[in-house]
Amino acid sequence: MKKPTPVWQNLALPVFTYAILLFWFVLAILPFVWTLATSIKQVVDAFAIPPVFIFTPTLDAYETLWVKERFFHFFTNSVIVSAATVTISISIGCLAGYGLARYSGKVTFVLLLTALLFRSLPRMAFALPYYYFAQLTGLYDTQILLILVLVSVNQPFTIWMLRSFFMEIPKELEEAAMVDGCSRLGAFVKVIMPVMGPGVVTASIFSLLLAYNEFLLPAILTASNTATLPVTIAQFGGAEDLRYWTVTAAASVSVALPIVLVVMFAQKYIVRGLTFGAVKG
Repeated sequence: MKKPTPVWQNLALPVFTYAILLFWFVLAILPFVWTLATSIKQVVDAFAIPPVFIFTPTLDAYETLWVKERFFHFFTNSVIVSAATVTISISIGCLAGYGLARYSGKVTFVLLLTALLFRSLPRMAFALPYYYFAQLTGLYDTQILLILVLVSVNQPFTIWMLRSFFMEIPKELEEAAMVDGCSRLGAFVKVIMPVMGPGVVTASIFSLLLAYNEFLLPAILTASNTATLPVTIAQFGGAEDLRYWTVTAAASVSVALPIVLVVMFAQKYIVRGLTFGAVKG
């Protein structure tokens, strides 16, 4: 008769797994917690050695950031540019991804390969041509320029991602709708897009992260008028006045919180989108 497995052996693997996950969770969240603590410290406490863990919280850094440093103006720039970039990228990406998913010819292969090649190029390869274009057209330091540039840079990724989602949707769905009298566009809007909800949300989140966190291109293509949050934070971080270190921490927290809230709100859609088509009946 086989002896029963000891309880400790059954628990060893789960305990080890959760211990590793807990370690990585602490490792991932520690920088954000440290930055949050720095943002509510007095400057003298922020630079204390050894670190001060018990202190009187203050919102002076946030007051300096939002009231005196025009941070709301740069925050608005980032929100407008990111929202417009996501809207345009997803609109184009859905149409292009659907077309490339349904048409499998040499043209499709060439277009996808070209998009992948452009996506793999470093940002600096586009910076100087875009800067020359901005000066030539008078669009330098405008939101329109940033939106156009970020859409063009992020569009290959959006098309590839949405195409992979469309590939998982059976062709019979739109064919049945077209038999019932829908046009190709009508079947796409009324039948395919409702099914594509999780995939569209997932692609939108990734496109938002790419546009919201972009630093190099906005740093080159903007000045004081339409600078985005990553560029503004870099300017704070380079200041010689020590009080700007706590202001930089406050800016980092202010930038991260909207993304954290968006991801928390859309978490279930992201999970559904990442597993979209993984299980077929």
